Amino acid sequence: MEKTGILLSLFSNNCEEGFSKNQSPVDIINEFFNTHTTLTTEQQRLDLLFKFNQYVERQVVLFDALEDAAYKNTHDLNGAGTLKQVMGDVLQTNKAEDLAEVLKTFGVRLVLTAHPTQFYPGSVLGIIHDLSRALIKNDSVEINTYLQQLGKTPFLKKKKPTPFDEAISLVWFLENVFYTAAGRILNELKSQFPEAISEQNPVLQMGFWPGGDRDGNPFVKCDTTLKVADALRSAILKCYYLDVRRLKRRLTFHGVEEPIAALETKLYDNVFVPGFEINVTTAEIKATLVQIKQTLEENHNALFTAQVQSLINKIDLFGLHFASLDIRQDSGIHQKLMDITATKSGGVIPENYNDLSEAEKIKALLNIDRKVNTDIYEDDVIKDTAEIPNAIAEIQKSNGEAGCNRYVISHCENTLNIIEVFALFKMQGFANDEVNVDIVPLFETIDDLSNAAEIMKNLYSIPAYKAHLERRGNTQTIMLGFSDGTKDGGYLMANWSIYRAKEELTRITKYYGFEVVFFDGRGGPPSRGGGKTHKFYASMGSNISNREIQLTIQGQTISSNFGIIDSAQYNLEQLLNAGITNNLYADRHAPLTGNQEELLQELSSYGFDEYKKLKEHPLLANYLYEVSPLRFYSETNIGSRPAKRGKSQSGISLKDLRAIPFAGAWSQLKQNVPGFFGVGSALKKMEYIGRFEEIQKLYQNSLFFKTLIDNCEMALSKSYFPLTAYLAEDETFGELWRMIHEEYKLTLEYVLKLSGNESLMHNYPVDKLSISMRERIVLPLLTIQQYALSKIRQIETSGEDKDGVKDTYGKLVMRCSFGIINAGRNSA
Repeated sequence: MEKTGILLSLFSNNCEEGFSKNQSPVDIINEFFNTHTTLTTEQQRLDLLFKFNQYVERQVVLFDALEDAAYKNTHDLNGAGTLKQVMGDVLQTNKAEDLAEVLKTFGVRLVLTAHPTQFYPGSVLGIIHDLSRALIKNDSVEINTYLQQLGKTPFLKKKKPTPFDEAISLVWFLENVFYTAAGRILNELKSQFPEAISEQNPVLQMGFWPGGDRDGNPFVKCDTTLKVADALRSAILKCYYLDVRRLKRRLTFHGVEEPIAALETKLYDNVFVPGFEINVTTAEIKATLVQIKQTLEENHNALFTAQVQSLINKIDLFGLHFASLDIRQDSGIHQKLMDITATKSGGVIPENYNDLSEAEKIKALLNIDRKVNTDIYEDDVIKDTAEIPNAIAEIQKSNGEAGCNRYVISHCENTLNIIEVFALFKMQGFANDEVNVDIVPLFETIDDLSNAAEIMKNLYSIPAYKAHLERRGNTQTIMLGFSDGTKDGGYLMANWSIYRAKEELTRITKYYGFEVVFFDGRGGPPSRGGGKTHKFYASMGSNISNREIQLTIQGQTISSNFGIIDSAQYNLEQLLNAGITNNLYADRHAPLTGNQEELLQELSSYGFDEYKKLKEHPLLANYLYEVSPLRFYSETNIGSRPAKRGKSQSGISLKDLRAIPFAGAWSQLKQNVPGFFGVGSALKKMEYIGRFEEIQKLYQNSLFFKTLIDNCEMALSKSYFPLTAYLAEDETFGELWRMIHEEYKLTLEYVLKLSGNESLMHNYPVDKLSISMRERIVLPLLTIQQYALSKIRQIETSGEDKDGVKDTYGKLVMRCSFGIINAGRNSA
């Protein structure tokens, strides 16, 4: 260990000096071995590189724990953007009544997803949590013990997790972080504004995708969904049980001792007794606590009523479901299901269904009047999809309607795709008024976003669907995906297309007499909708619906922004603050004017034109496949879902490639293309046509545009082209590398010109320093990874692998990914 640490320090210096002298990773590593070691065989050298990898992985963990421990020092937990700040504003401006009106409908919903952007196994996440607490206490003995544990704990998962495994790992965050953080927030709001929050709208909600998200994941089945719903119910009952146990130690008075003891016993039976049939309800738990609170107020000087009320608040938040389990499936699966049904169901759907127009198909689906036996479906995925309505009904019966009441449709391309889900329920015998589910279309690509308003306009014109929306509170939820949008249209066009889609969908939905709620599919890095997320929500003007803030959080976003109670509470408050402020003080961020929108449209078009040149480059897919770790993603065993769509086993196409591996590959190349490409060319073009001053004014006056550029600066900050500069003269990929590098330099120049700052992220010094330190820690891994990829290319070109080391180099590439991705947690 000691020898590895000393050699790693020397190697880090070699990397920094070598890249400053334009050396390639191969040259740097060869020079290091020749200068600082006596290792001569390839196997000996590979062994040391693997040791470096293990050492750096643990350095990253220590840095994560240090940042978590220092969270209160690096963030003002009572400052701008927090709950205390907005509550102070409300009191100062006498808007308590307005706040109560806003909170009748407004809320924040965080949806935990299992998308694989987190390389830490659960055991390591637990060590980070414990290590950060030891660091806060400054307990050197405990810290040393955890570091030794870390040294012996494997980071590599020998097999892929199942969807249920993914669910259980995220339930840990619900139990240990969100249960407390969300409870604290509701306590603060209710103590300051007791009449502002109703039981019907508890302001905060948790959503959950593992076990319900089937899109491209054939391993998620109805039995998985039911098993996850049971796990969520068991987890929240366990949380209630532990709180009741703590209360029981305090409530030792006449009139309260007996009911709290009885409640503890009942919860224990429901949680821990094997085979016990769940027989407790939230109404029963709450009624007991309300009665106890009343007795305390009347007979015991209101002693410990705050603790009792705190638990009542949590019950209002989490019910018996803890987090609402969303179902998601691809529209293509629904289409196949309907095609099979038409040929095998004996007339439930017309046999000539395939030949019908879209309007005729919709009419046929809405006329379904009898049940379809799911045994007619031979394909496992199709059959499982047909059985989803019954699984949802079973979950609603055991966990309450909030347990599972949304169905998200990926790749929604037309109105028919939405009605197909409505028809799924009718095919299982559900009457129209028994479909207790919100049907949520997901629009992702640039074309889908531009067509979204027309699709919804047609949908709102269908009487049966209008009646469905009326039963669902006159509210339509629409999901918009940032990740695939950026992959499809580039950074500027994706973000602008989503903004425009929200404007148009808000207008259309209001016209038809309904409310729209937007659900944003956001990932960790800026290229996938991450970054300073709360500022995007704060920048939404009155022409975009702000009924609720709903977004996905995943992978390193969960552990970095919501991994400890303090950070979870802080970031939840930032979102609440953004939404409440938007509703109460709409004039603070006026909607974009017509001229400003025209300016952004033009800028985005120029960026899109440049991005299209890259996207359509014939070698782009091969570039990612050969010089990035993309092809090794499936070997990391970090997620249950395949890395790409389609069934081809070799090669890759951009169309099949999922957005997460796409963004991740660029991140590990340190060429964060999805977060900046096209921005520099677009700004330069605006300068050329004499409109750069207008763009500068927009940057100064529009929080939306400024946040867009700020996030772009983060992507630029985490780019490092010396790592791959050796490719500049490569016969195959040289032209492509130079194309990307030129756009990077252009974007860097014009972003600084736009902001007037001398360096990137000037306004975010803490984040800037964190990124700088993290990038320094992982530079050895980046160098090793590129070295290994170069060796693999060399072996493949020559066709000779005499010592059989190609697979070993592949494992080295894959293992380096762990530390590199984990170190990027501040991209969230």
